[in-house]
Amino acid sequence: MSHNSRPVRHHNMRLWSLHPKYLDPQGLVALWRESLLAKAVLRGETRGYTNHPQLERFKAHPQPHFAINFYLAAIHAEATERGYTFDSSKIGPVCSVQLILVNSGQLSHEWNHLQHKLATRSPIVHARWSDLASPICHPLFHPQPGPVASWERV
Repeated sequence: MSHNSRPVRHHNMRLWSLHPKYLDPQGLVALWRESLLAKAVLRGETRGYTNHPQLERFKAHPQPHFAINFYLAAIHAEATERGYTFDSSKIGPVCSVQLILVNSGQLSHEWNHLQHKLATRSPIVHARWSDLASPICHPLFHPQPGPVASWERV
C-alpha cells in the first residue's frame, strides 16, 4: 500500500533569527547546510523547498541574494571563531543590506525551541545559555516588539 497521500517532510528547515553563537556544534553545522540550501532555493537552483515558510523573510527582502549571503557570512564568522573550516567560497558577495525586522515574540519562541533542543542534545551548551534572559539576534535581523511570525509553526 502506498502512503503518497501526504507529502513526506524530510526535515524542518530552521533559519534561526537568533545569533549563531548560541548553537551547539550540530546546530551550527545544520544551520550552515540549511542556509546553503536556502541560497540554492533563492537562486532557483533546486526544485525542493521553494515554498518553505522559513524562506518568506528572504524572498520579501529587496535584495534576497545579498541578504542570504550576509546571513551565511555571519554563520561562517561564528564557525571560524570556533575553529571550524566552513567553505567561504560558497557564500558569494557580501555587502551591507537592509536589516530584516524580527518580532520579539518570534525571538522568544525560537529561544524556547533552542533551549529544549540543547537540553536534550547538548547539556553543556544548554547550561552555558540557560540563564540568559534576552538573547541577541543574528546580525541580519533587527528586533521589534511583536508576536510570533505568521509563518512559524507553533
